Amino acid sequence: MRRRDFLPLAAAAITWNPTLAEAAIPRIGFIHWGTRQENQSLLDAFHDGLTALGWTDGSNISIVDVWAEDRTERLPGLVKEVVGSGAVVLTAGTAATLTAKRVSATIPIVLVGVADPVAIGVAASLTQPRGNVTGLSLTSSELIVKRLQLLQELVRGLNRLAVVVRNDPGLEQKLQDIHGNAKRMGIEVLVFEAETGEALERAFMRLQGERCEAVYLASGPLGPAKRATIIALAAEARLPAIYSFRVFPVEGGLVAFGADYSDLFRRTAGYVDKILKGAHPADLPVEPPRKFDLTINLKTAKMLGLTVPPAILADADEVIS
Repeated sequence: MRRRDFLPLAAAAITWNPTLAEAAIPRIGFIHWGTRQENQSLLDAFHDGLTALGWTDGSNISIVDVWAEDRTERLPGLVKEVVGSGAVVLTAGTAATLTAKRVSATIPIVLVGVADPVAIGVAASLTQPRGNVTGLSLTSSELIVKRLQLLQELVRGLNRLAVVVRNDPGLEQKLQDIHGNAKRMGIEVLVFEAETGEALERAFMRLQGERCEAVYLASGPLGPAKRATIIALAAEARLPAIYSFRVFPVEGGLVAFGADYSDLFRRTAGYVDKILKGAHPADLPVEPPRKFDLTINLKTAKMLGLTVPPAILADADEVIS
């Protein structure tokens, strides 16, 4: 799908200061659960967004970025490191956001890459967060519908779909959305929960026994090792699989449809700008993604014996051949 605007959808006690713009140089904490090597482009997009709004790191703001290296146990220490003297904290991913919220209920937190901020309890509602957390969610029923439609176009006569998940925060709501949309489309959903590599292997053995015809990976971002395991298991089972993140087809998966993460991180700069100028997170609605990426790997499609419809190829942002 060409990058374009999508239909818009309607601990430590740190005191928030509404006159941050008058402070010396505000400090912005950037906390990412993953690695710098894989996600530097997202930090760069955030920088670009701030620069466009007149904020320059080292001049009128100071940005401190920390990375959990795919190890969530490191997050509490990293969060305390940046929250202690920060004016605003940007948290990438659910684990980082929940950790920051536990550390401080007052410092402004701008989240990005969280599937459902309401379901995980960091916002009262998308339109009125009512706390110290706002930002950009991944909540969009259109995403789920589009992924299911893509699988139907790729796998003619799709009847049984395996949904592979971890026990992520907000999982229950996500599964309700998948079940509801799949039912309307005449697709039976079987859910397989897998937290570890060993559990993933068992899940793929079971879903083959259940005669599933495709796989929907519904978990959040995964580290390189688990990505490689899932891609290999799907290939071994000769099952078409759809993912939420471009990196999967880039590394050998079949197809991914999800939010344009660079656009999301660029847009978070707007929240930081408003907060630095005196706005409170409680008054800033959580917004959904507006731009989306479709990536398909033709090598994998050929290996699976699939013919990719011309309409999908024409709509794709990236075709790997």
